[in-house]
Amino acid sequence: MIRTAIRATLPALALAVAVPAWAEEPRVGLTPELDSVTVETRSGPVEIRRAQDPENKLEGSWALTSRPCPEFCIQPHEPAEGVATIGELELIGMLQDPEVIVIDSRTPDWFAGGTIPGAVNIPYTDAVDQLGELGCEIDFDGWDCAEASAVALFCNGLWCGQSPAAIRRMIEAGFPAEKISYYRGGMQTWRLLGLTVTGGEG
Repeated sequence: MIRTAIRATLPALALAVAVPAWAEEPRVGLTPELDSVTVETRSGPVEIRRAQDPENKLEGSWALTSRPCPEFCIQPHEPAEGVATIGELELIGMLQDPEVIVIDSRTPDWFAGGTIPGAVNIPYTDAVDQLGELGCEIDFDGWDCAEASAVALFCNGLWCGQSPAAIRRMIEAGFPAEKISYYRGGMQTWRLLGLTVTGGEG
């Protein structure tokens, strides 16, 4: 008799304890048809999805809106002629494409604090020196980038000049502008959408 009563109460208790309030809300997807994607990283596969808690908010330095110029000015939509500016869904598609290299062009301290899953760190200060990792070959005149990989660069956000600086330096060194995409929203917009971050503070 006691066992039956315990068994009858267990499912109700499990439901009361296990379901957070936000879990009953509508799902927070990437698109109406797509909840998440899995991308390969150097540490293994990672699922990219949005935080499901509708009360989730940006905190700390990511919540700042007014960063002073000239160091943190609003970046132009097009950092250089011929470069495509992209959004989150386009970047996610590139992360799933093994032919594309997604580059976090921030300095290593920023990268260590959290990045987009699957991105590799090539600091904007080293962008030209590391063109060999992007399919370019050194020759007598500098770099031959005829066989270069398609790349997408990002940094901290709309106010961050690190990836635009890297893009301009790469083009000056011979990297084809048409093979470069610029994710202008960067880490601040990625975090604003509640998307998965790897490393550092999530």
